[in-house]
Order: sequence, then structure tokens, then C-alpha cells
Amino acid sequence: MTDSTARPAGPRFDLPQTDDHTEKWWQALNEGRLLLEQCVPCGHLYFYPRGMCPLCWSEEVEWVRASGRGRVYTYSVVHLNDLPPFRDRLPYVVAMVDLEEGPRITANLDGADPAVVEIGLPVVLRPRRLDDRYSAPEFVPEVTA
Repeated sequence: MTDSTARPAGPRFDLPQTDDHTEKWWQALNEGRLLLEQCVPCGHLYFYPRGMCPLCWSEEVEWVRASGRGRVYTYSVVHLNDLPPFRDRLPYVVAMVDLEEGPRITANLDGADPAVVEIGLPVVLRPRRLDDRYSAPEFVPEVTA
């Protein structure tokens, strides 16, 4: 007897498409570290990884480890998404997070009731394992003592 609720195997829409430059960022994330790029000449710290400074266009950039802490800048609660594996997580929260270091990143927010998420909520990085090679950036509410 087969389970009529089982979903057929198919394409995954949560795996990244990387290149030589961004692969280092994805590897670090898979190890639980969040990296940002910083321009050596002008000092600008930014996200998303692109191999050149968006301010002065210098290609002399370096990876800098971020704390993984930030605050929700804005968010949206997703109630409808039929793409695997997102449909199995409904409803979920997608948030823009202002990192402690300054740059803003968009990622899912896990571990919070969507009804109580609010702008300014302190969050901390907890990457979501996608497979053996990749994790996605994901944040959870920061527990304060």
C-alpha cells in the first residue's frame, strides 16, 4: 500500500547556483559562518558577494566574518508557495535583516510564530541545512537572558 500524501521526488528550488567567487561564501555558511565582503581600499562592508566593491568598484576585496546577529528590518509572511520544499514549510516568514555590521540580508526567519514577528526583532543566524554541500541563510529570534 502506498501513502497517498507522499509527494513525488522532483526538482528542488532551494539549492543555490554558485560560481567560483560565491562558492567560498556558501561553504562558510554550510560550516555555520556568515561572511561579508569588505573593500580593502575604501573599507566598505557589503552583502551580497560580488567580487567588487559597489562603492568604488575596486576588485581588491576580502572576506570578513560577520557576527550573524541583526534585527528584522521588514518581513513578509508567505502563505502560498507550491514549489518544493517550500510548500511543506507554510506559512513561513521571509525577512530583511539589518546585520550588526551594517549590511542587509534577506533570509527566512524560523522559530517564531508569524503572528508575533515584528520590525526590530533581534535575530541570530542559524543556517538551514539543504544537503551535504549547502545550507541556506536562516535566522531565528535571539533569546535574551
